[in-house]
Amino acid sequence: MTEKSLRTAYLGQFTTEHAEKVAEALEKESIAWTYKRFGKLTKLFFAGDWGVRMFVDAARVDEAKAIVARLA
Repeated sequence: MTEKSLRTAYLGQFTTEHAEKVAEALEKESIAWTYKRFGKLTKLFFAGDWGVRMFVDAARVDEAKAIVARLA
C-alpha cells in the first residue's frame, strides 16, 4: 500500500501571533498545515520575508482562507 502524499497550497504570510491563531483554528477543523519561518539574516536582506508563511492542504485551501478571513 502506498501512502498518499500531501499537496500544499500557499495560504499567506502572517505575524507570529496571527499565525499561531490561524494554526489553532486549522487544527480545530482538522486541516493539515505547515509553515516556514525565516531567520534573522533572511529578514535583514529580504524585506518581503518578514513573517511566517503558512501552507495548507491544497484540497482544503478555500476552507482555510475562510478561517483566515474570519480571524482578520
